[in-house]
This record gives sequence, structure tokens and C-alpha cells, in this order.
Amino acid sequence: MRHLLCAVIALACAAPLQARPLQPQDFAALHDVAAPQLSADGQWVAYTVRTVDLEKDKRATNLWLAKWDGSVNRALTFGDKSQFLPRFSPDGKQLAFLSGRGDDEKGDQLWIMDLAGGEARQVTSVKGEVEDYAWAPDGKHMVLQVHDADPADEEKDKDKAPPPIVITRFQFKQDEVGYLTTLRSHLYLLDLAGGEPKQLTSGDHDEYLPSFSPDGKSIAFVTKRGADPDRSDDWDIYVIAAEAGAHERQLTHTPEADGNPDWESYPAWSPDGKQIAYLHGGPIKKIEYATDSLVIISAAGGEPKALTTSLDRNLYSPCWTQDGKGILVRLEQDRHVVVAKVDAANGAVKELTPMEGTVDQFSAAAGHVALLWTSPSTPAEVMAWDNGKRRELSKQNDVFMKGINVAKVEEFSAKNPDGTEVHGFLTYPVGYVKGRSYPTLSFNHGGPQSESDARFDFNHQLFAANGYAVVATNYRGSTGRGTDYAMGIYASWGGKDVEDVHAAMDSMVARGIADKDRLGVGGWSYGGMLTNYLIASDTRFKVAVSGASISDILAGFGTDQYIRDYENELGLPWEHLDTWMKVSYPFYHADRIKTPTLFMGGTKDFNVTLLNQEQMYQALQALQVPTELVIYPNQFHGFTRPSYILDRYQRWLAWYAKWLKA
Repeated sequence: MRHLLCAVIALACAAPLQARPLQPQDFAALHDVAAPQLSADGQWVAYTVRTVDLEKDKRATNLWLAKWDGSVNRALTFGDKSQFLPRFSPDGKQLAFLSGRGDDEKGDQLWIMDLAGGEARQVTSVKGEVEDYAWAPDGKHMVLQVHDADPADEEKDKDKAPPPIVITRFQFKQDEVGYLTTLRSHLYLLDLAGGEPKQLTSGDHDEYLPSFSPDGKSIAFVTKRGADPDRSDDWDIYVIAAEAGAHERQLTHTPEADGNPDWESYPAWSPDGKQIAYLHGGPIKKIEYATDSLVIISAAGGEPKALTTSLDRNLYSPCWTQDGKGILVRLEQDRHVVVAKVDAANGAVKELTPMEGTVDQFSAAAGHVALLWTSPSTPAEVMAWDNGKRRELSKQNDVFMKGINVAKVEEFSAKNPDGTEVHGFLTYPVGYVKGRSYPTLSFNHGGPQSESDARFDFNHQLFAANGYAVVATNYRGSTGRGTDYAMGIYASWGGKDVEDVHAAMDSMVARGIADKDRLGVGGWSYGGMLTNYLIASDTRFKVAVSGASISDILAGFGTDQYIRDYENELGLPWEHLDTWMKVSYPFYHADRIKTPTLFMGGTKDFNVTLLNQEQMYQALQALQVPTELVIYPNQFHGFTRPSYILDRYQRWLAWYAKWLKA
């Protein structure tokens, strides 16, 4: 009898997991993998893993280490204090990272751990906060990017009222940062043998993305200078000697952005130190609709050489090949991002990875390339790109995903009435039966200058698990198909983008997938704005969810962070009021809206401020259109508190179910 019982138990343990659809709380079970960094010899990959603890209502990021051959994959740090931005020392024996785990009052500082064993040690204790850093090639020095300390923090007294915030800057707000005062980010040189970091740069401007030359004598970085940097998008590359008291020199002089820090692409020194590769932005007036290009310039100065001006696609993260003959980049294509090599002599572009999934990040060293790769069925994981194939290294989500019934996702094309081909993704409902029509959601990306690409999308998978087909349209305004396509909604939001979404939904109805009487719409940021445009222009959608969105664009002027974009695209309101009113029609013609709509936003969002959701909620209340407003305390544009993220998922599902009866 005992042997029989053991056999039954063994069979039960060996039985495969019964796959199930996703549930809202599953977002906390997924591990968020990021930031792969190869050691100089290409044998080790450090990366970060962010996990969620619903019980503690916290998130934490820790460091992991994998060996190139896949024989090792282990955690380096533990606990609920986050550590991030890992970078190997030049000899590969140490790993540096940033963390606030030492003294929360001091913010993030630099730490270093010996990979042979032992505890990490705190290397800096600067006033302010270390935001970025780079190792010198000798492994004995570092350049730090340090944000100024706030004097108000040092004088903080619980029993006293905080001092007034004095504002003098043109751009005075930024999401997650708050009100912008005179505090700036500057570069410091750190001797790891001891002593305080020595300040290299100063002034009423910021420096970002520091990068050492191969000989360790110079540091390239990105900055905006001039009488009032806040009024300009004229980022330039500068170089400074890696010694205290040195004076920086300007390397690029174009009016367009050279190395905008929002692109997170560092100036890349060639192996011989004679050239620097960087990204050059398009015309300032076209803002983020315009594609960037790859450019190289002599480190001594001179005329830049553009390599990819005819490519008309966005590039990211330039990195020279070992032989100095090519530059690796991430290349944004229609619905995919791949790694490509650009010939440094003639600009010829060769795609190295296939148009499968999306490469979110990569790191290259010693002829090896590590990818952060995702697909519609695979959450992002670190992969070795080895002999033309992907080989998984991180394996953080393998066990969880084996128990999940992943919905099928396919690319689609539809035709706008004006003849333009519109692309996107269709996620089928879990358990889809051919020939049967389903309640269908048009759930669209933000930006608008971004795209829905081939990645694992928890939102879409969750909706599919609850019986919905999900359509993600790369409407006009989206990137991935060149400047002209993105410029299709320039100063005309709620025009061609609305038509494109309708064309996509029409195609799903014609294919018999979407039930024309049970259509819903939703999105966050510009996805929420597009939702507002759609419900104000048509009544076909029976339900809507609109997150962190604006409809009265006039209300954005001076209340959010987009002042330069507004001026470049729409002009000043008192000079171009007709343009501002045209793109504000969901509010000024709210009487057209009949769709029950759920509005959401965070109290600390300076990207799209809460007052914009409040306005639309009040308008629909006045019109007696069914509506709700959900306000999340202390949340920015992107939510960070796990309980609020879970609550948002649950409310989305409940609101859609209420009106579509899925």
C-alpha cells in the first residue's frame, strides 16, 4: 500500500501544470528583467530583476549574474532596497551599481561588490544623488553624474512649515521630479583609492550620459548650454579632460539635438579613440515625430559625418564593433526592433537579428552580444545572441509562463479610406473559436510618437483572458514607419489617428472577429487622449476607459511638462487659438459623447496632470453620461504602487464587463 501511495504521489508531481488564463494579480508574479551588461571579456552578463510583493505593497530591483555559456544564473543582491545600473569594472572582477540602501536620506549612491565574494561596499556619500556613472579604463577612477542636493532637505524640520518653492525657470515641471528650481546635474571625478569626488562641470545647466575615451584621458557627455537651456532642444556633445580644473570644449554645433538624454544613448568612442558616434535628431519643429540618424565626428572636432540620413528609422544605443569598422545599433522597424550593424565608412545597414519579437536593450563585448528580448508570448528575458540564434540566459519567467494559457497574437494590416495602410496587432481571446464574433477592445499605445511592437503585453493578455479580442493600432503619429507617417497627425490630433483606429476596427468586424455591437476602447496617456477623440467623434464604442489623458489642450499650457513641444507643434495659444481649439474638441464638444467612460489619474502626474481627467469627468457628469473618476494618491504618470496597479486592472475589467457584458 505504501509503495502504491508513493507511486501516485510521484505521478501527481510529474504531471504537467494545467495552463490557465491570466488573472489581474499575476502582474506581481512576473519578473521584470532589464539592463543586461556584458563583462569586457564577454563571459558574464549582469542584469536586473524587479519583483513585486503584494503583501508589503512594494517593488524591489535586485542584481543577477549569468555566465555566457548558461552554466551560471544566480542572484547577487537580495532584499527590498533596490539596486540598479550594474556595470563591470574593466578587469571584470568587480561590479558597480547604484542603490539607496545605505542611507535613505542621502538618496542613491555608488556601490561596488567584489565578484569573488564578500559584501558590497558603499563608495560615495555625496550630498545630492548619484544618477549615472562610468568606469575609467584603468579601473581606478570613475566619472559620476550627481544631482545637486536640495538645501530644503538638509534643513528639514517636521515641526516647521517647508519653505516656499521659488520658480524662475521656463520649464518648471517634470514628472517624477516635481517642480524644477535651480538644482542641476553635474559631473564629478572619483578616485577609487580614496578622497572626495572632484567636481568637473558647473553652471546653470545639466550634464548627462558621461562616457570615457579608451585611453581614459577624456570624457564625452551631453548637455544644453546657452543663455536659457530650458527654452531649447539644442543638445550637444562636449568633451572634457578627466582631471580636476579642466575646461570642457563643445564638439557638435548643430541646432538639432545631438545625443538627447531621453534617447538614453551614450556618446560612443571608437576603439582607437579618434571618433565619437552619436544620434542626431531631426528638425526641431517636427519634435519627436522626426526620426533620428547615426552620425560620427572626429574626437578632435570638425564636420560630422552622417551615416543613416536616408534610412528614415529611429536608432538607439550606438556601440562600435571591436575592429572599429562598424557600429551596432538597435533599429526600430515596423512593429519590431532589431540589432543592426552600420558600416562606419559608407553607412550601409545590415540587420543582424531577425524581425521576430523586439530587442529592448543590448550589450556587446569581445564579439559577444547579449539581448534583452521579448515577444508577444515571452516576457522580456536576457538572451545570448550566439551563432545567429537566441539562447536564453536569465530564465526568470519560465516556470510561471508554463502555467499560463497565452493568447494568440498576430500582426494585421488594414486600409484607411484615404488609401493608407495601417498596421497593428490583434490578440485573440483565450479559447477563440473561428467563426464566432467577440466583444473587442481597441486598446492603443501612448506617445503618440511610439509604436505597439512585438512584445509581451500584460494588458492585452489580461483582456484576452477575460474573453475580449484586443486590437492595438499603430495609428498615424506612431513611429517605426518613418517621419512622414508619424507626421500624419502633426498639429492635428484626433484626425487621421481616429480614422486609422476606425479602419482597424472595421477590418475586424468584416473578418467576423469583432462583434460590432460590443466594441470598447481604452488607453493611457496619448492612448487615453485618442480614446477621448474617438468617443467624441463616433458613438460606435459602447464603453471607454481613459487614463492619464487630456482633452482641453489649452489646460495643458503651463500645467504640464510639454511647454517646448506645445510651442513647436501648436504655437502659442494667443497666436494660434484655432489650432489649440481644433485639437481640444473632446472637451469643447463633449455634448457629442454618449459612451460610458471611466477616467483615471495620479495626483503627482506632471506629464498629464490630473486636472485634465477631472475636467472630462465633470463634463460627462453635467451631461449625465455614465462616468467614474478614480484618483490614485501620490502616483506619477507611470504607477509604482502595486496595490494601485492591481486596483486599476480590476476596475478596467469590471467597467468593460458592466457595459459589454462579456
